[in-house]
Order: sequence, then C-alpha cells, then structure tokens
Amino acid sequence: MRQSQLFPKTKKDTPKDAQAINHKLLVRGGFIDQLMAGSWTILPLGWRVISKINQVIREEMNATGAQELLMPLMHPKEIWNETGRWDSAAEVMYKLKDTREKEFALSFTHEEIVLDLVRKHLESYSDLPIKVYHFSTKFRNEPRATSGILRGREFLMKDLYSVHETQEDFWKYYEQVSDAYLKVFNRLGFKIIMTEAAGGVFTKNLTREYQVIAPVGEDTVYVCNKCQTGFNKEVFKGTIGDKCPKCGRGTVNENRAIEVGNIFPFDTYYSEKMKVYFTDKAGVKKPVWFGSYGIGITRILGSIVEIFHDDKGIIWPKEVAPFQVHLLQIGNDKKIVSAALKLYQKLNDKGVEVLYDDRTDKTPGEKFMDADLIGIPLRIVVSERSLAKDCVEIKQRNKVKSELVKTSKILSKIV
Repeated sequence: MRQSQLFPKTKKDTPKDAQAINHKLLVRGGFIDQLMAGSWTILPLGWRVISKINQVIREEMNATGAQELLMPLMHPKEIWNETGRWDSAAEVMYKLKDTREKEFALSFTHEEIVLDLVRKHLESYSDLPIKVYHFSTKFRNEPRATSGILRGREFLMKDLYSVHETQEDFWKYYEQVSDAYLKVFNRLGFKIIMTEAAGGVFTKNLTREYQVIAPVGEDTVYVCNKCQTGFNKEVFKGTIGDKCPKCGRGTVNENRAIEVGNIFPFDTYYSEKMKVYFTDKAGVKKPVWFGSYGIGITRILGSIVEIFHDDKGIIWPKEVAPFQVHLLQIGNDKKIVSAALKLYQKLNDKGVEVLYDDRTDKTPGEKFMDADLIGIPLRIVVSERSLAKDCVEIKQRNKVKSELVKTSKILSKIV
C-alpha cells in the first residue's frame, strides 16, 4: 500500500474531548473516526487490524468445532417476549417501530435468535452438540459512551453459542472455550486475569470474565497476588488485603481493568422458555443446555493501544499490526526512489505486507513521526546515507536503536 494513497491522513492534533489514550492515538493515526458519542467508523488502517483480530479468534473458535454464520441485527419484539427480556433488558435495548407500527429491537445480543434458529432444525440427540458463532454489530444503550472505542453504543463483537444434550457435555465445552479464549488473548499479547462476575441482564448465574489490567478500565477487579484468581467488584465479598478465598496463601489486591471477553452458563433457563427441546435416546423430550461466549472486537482494538504504546504513538503486536513493514523513502531523487520502489516490489512479491511512504510533500521528520504514531512493527528507511553503504536502515518499533543491513540480506531479516 502506498501511503500517498492511504485514506485518511494522520492528524497532528488530539481530539479536544479525548481523554483515553486509545481515543487520542487511534484518531490521530487514522484508524477510527467518531460519528457521535459511542459510534465509530473503522477506517482502512483500523479495519486491517480488526480483520487480523477476527482471524486469530476465528482460528481458535474453529479449533473447538464451532461453525461460523451470520445472524440478523434487527429482531421482532415477539421473540424477545418469549424470554421476557423485551421488558427486563429494556434499559440497554434500542427499540423502534416501522411504518406499520410493528415493533423491533436492534441486536444487543443473540441468545433468543440462535435458539429460534436451533429449534427450527433440532430433532434428536444425534443433532447435538451445536456450536455456532458470528462476528456482528451490537447495539447497547450505554449511559456513558466514554474511553474512546472501549465503550460504545454500537460495536463489533464475536459471539459464540453452544447447545448440548447434557449438563456434563456443556461444562466440558465451556472449559474448552475458556481455554480457547486464553489462547486468543495470549496471541494478542494480553496478560489476562479471569474473574468471577455477575450475569447482568443475561443470567442469574455467575459468569467468567477475561480482564486486562489497565488504568483506563471501567471495571474494578480483585486479584490474588499468588494464584491470580480474580473477582469482579460485583461479587467480591471481602476487602483489600484479605487472604484469597481460593488458595488461602496470597492476598487480594484491587485493580482497574478492561473486560475483553465474557462467557455465560445458562443451564436450561432460556431453552425452557423458548421450548427448545430434543428427543433423547429413550424417546423423552428434554430442554437443551445452553451457553454463550462473547469477545468485544472493537474493545480489543482499543485495549491493545492502551497497553502497547509510548509517548510517540502505538506499538502494534506483530499478530495484528496493519502492516508488517513501514518502508520510508527519505529523499526524492531518482536513485532513492528507484531503490525504494524496487524493495517495495520485492517485499510484496514475497508476501510481506508493506506500507510504503512514497510521499514527496513530507519532510523526513514528518515521516518518522507518522511512522512512530501508526506503530507498524518494523521500519525500513531508504536514504542517500544508507544507499551510500549499499544498505537500508532497519528499526523495530519497540526498540530504540536502528541498524544498517545490506540490501542483499534484507529478506532474511523479515521473511
């Protein structure tokens, strides 16, 4: 990708209302744009990151045997009435009417929708288990749509749903998904704290949250300094400095954290309300065991920036960086342009994702500042000084020093 063609350009000034680091850097770097409070456009650079986050998640969800689909975002009132959540979850739902006065809700979750889908196709125990997931938009009436892209009224989520014949099979898969979540977050570079938490408008059961410790986090979590067992403030009954109720050795400390994932055990509560039954081996009709598993995609985007940055800009982990290499052409004479273009084509031919700063109207200082702001893991500089030694200058974004590498050996440093 040629940076001269990239839309939009970087910004020098921080948005006036921005307080969170992710808000400041993602907007300045050209990754996101705010339409209104809690509503964001994911720009081309941002979408490249989102797509890579999604692929990491997709790979780990597929490894559990789950299948990807896509469900509607506008839902009829009747289906929400089956579980009573048209009224009980009204505080977070966006509701609307069409010209015929028919009532709908915009998706804040998909439990009812997936159970309706299952009951249309489920016949016997031989059809179970069913594990399906999708990446979709969610709409929630957040009273405080703050902290940049961390808490929106419209956001992207991966939600997985599983339906099982027995309680034993459900819990086995619940733990399998939990392990898959830890693999996802490890690949994204997060150090995760798993916490017990309340189920909110989803369930009366305890749920399991996946939290990233960060000052900007809106959750208060209590974590054992020995076994790392965590509790959300909603369910923690002790005080700071108490012995951990699980291991009995460590003490519990208070932290601010960002919730990036949550998994929910529903038992048979929703399936009984929606009459989602199957016939077992003995010919008896029984309700299915049901659970859901969410990861906030756009929240992960913001969380990565909150964790991985310095005073110059973003430092993307390699797994989700928008490009692998940021190639900077310093100078506009024919020799430099020719060498930079040749390297750009060579890297592309080897399948390396390159953002090529071919801009002729920017000073070297401006190019270096933009490179640090955008945060691509590896920067390669082609300049008169480097070419005089038949070299290019290479610098990793998370390192201070750069090095000169012979042009003939550049691929061995990257591929």
